[in-house]
Amino acid sequence: QVQLVESGGGLVQPGGSLRLSCAASANIFSFYVINWYRQAPGKQRELVATLTSAGNTNYTDSVKGRFTISRDNVKNTVYLQMNNLKDEDTAVYICNANPPQAISRLARAYWGQGTQVTVSS
Repeated sequence: QVQLVESGGGLVQPGGSLRLSCAASANIFSFYVINWYRQAPGKQRELVATLTSAGNTNYTDSVKGRFTISRDNVKNTVYLQMNNLKDEDTAVYICNANPPQAISRLARAYWGQGTQVTVSS
């Protein structure tokens, strides 16, 4: 069983930056699709950023130009660099790894426990 462990959350002022990390217990990020989600109290889970094994990225409009998703396959770690943070970015941020189609019948998705990001003055 692969475990994903997030870290890097915390309290930051508006306009500040945080870098979230998601470490996997196995080397899966090189070929899994990686997502960062966030969920604020009373809100539905929102997909924030996606990174495919081919290196393609996608971001929700509200974070485009501010957030960057990346991975280090050697370290088995995915990152979400968050710049120019806003109050509305406050949420629990959760990393997710989905298997590629080729092994989707044999593998499962993995989810981290989440790390709290609070943007407040």
